[in-house]
Amino acid sequence: MMKSEFPSYYYSQDGTRIFYITNFDHKLEDKSNVIVFNYGLVCNHSHFKPQIQFFDDLGYKILIHDYRAHYSSSGQENLEACTFENMAKDINGILKSLNIINPIIIGHSMGVNVSLEYAKLFPNEIRSLVLISGTVLPPQDIMFDSNIVDIAAPLIEKFSNHNPNIFNYLWKNSFKNPLARWIVLDGGFNTKKVEDSFVQIYMKKISELSKELFFHLLEKMKQHSIISHLENINTPTLIIGGDSDKIIPNYLQKILHKYLKNSDLYIVKDGSHVPQIDFPELLNERILSFIKRY
Repeated sequence: MMKSEFPSYYYSQDGTRIFYITNFDHKLEDKSNVIVFNYGLVCNHSHFKPQIQFFDDLGYKILIHDYRAHYSSSGQENLEACTFENMAKDINGILKSLNIINPIIIGHSMGVNVSLEYAKLFPNEIRSLVLISGTVLPPQDIMFDSNIVDIAAPLIEKFSNHNPNIFNYLWKNSFKNPLARWIVLDGGFNTKKVEDSFVQIYMKKISELSKELFFHLLEKMKQHSIISHLENINTPTLIIGGDSDKIIPNYLQKILHKYLKNSDLYIVKDGSHVPQIDFPELLNERILSFIKRY
């Protein structure tokens, strides 16, 4: 994904091992521009692949990481500690260990919650924010522009608890099902721009995580009270949304823009929930233009 990659671990205050990768192999001695990527709910860094490659080619220093309880990080046995506050503190700990000052943070979907939590907790330790397709309202209330998720999620979780073998099989193997992949592709992406192979890789990565983590984080998004802190966040922010986002309706980006006083809003024509994958060249240039201003 990057020309040079240097994997490492950071151990948080509670002993959780956080996996991260940089494209540089030493603590920074200067005030280099460093970009941190925060992916979404049960997502992975493939959702930022075009951006990571673009900024790596331009010479920007980059840090990607796995949240606690995700993939190569530990914490799967203690999901209660997997909170947005702890995720933000983990990121801050990594940055301080590398002497990174005032990073540029890019978040997508649930990564917007993590990024905003970081800006709230460490207002003087962040340079700028790029927020893509996020929501500061409970996703159960607004996803697909209805409350269908609020109704369906408890039923699905109940089914998974009563039929663990069946649900686990579906969770682990849905990426093999062409119909399941099409439903995900049609619901979350621009079908004219994104191929089935991308969705297959995405869904296979989901199968590496636990269903318990998914339900836990969905509940954490519901409980996240960041909306009450938005007016106190002064970090320069670029808010991006797709005008064809079926998962997070556009008005959520307008709410962010309204309450984040130092923000720009950019709506991508024909963009889905993942506009950075639909139109990578367009988004890369727009993000670059914003970053250069600060």
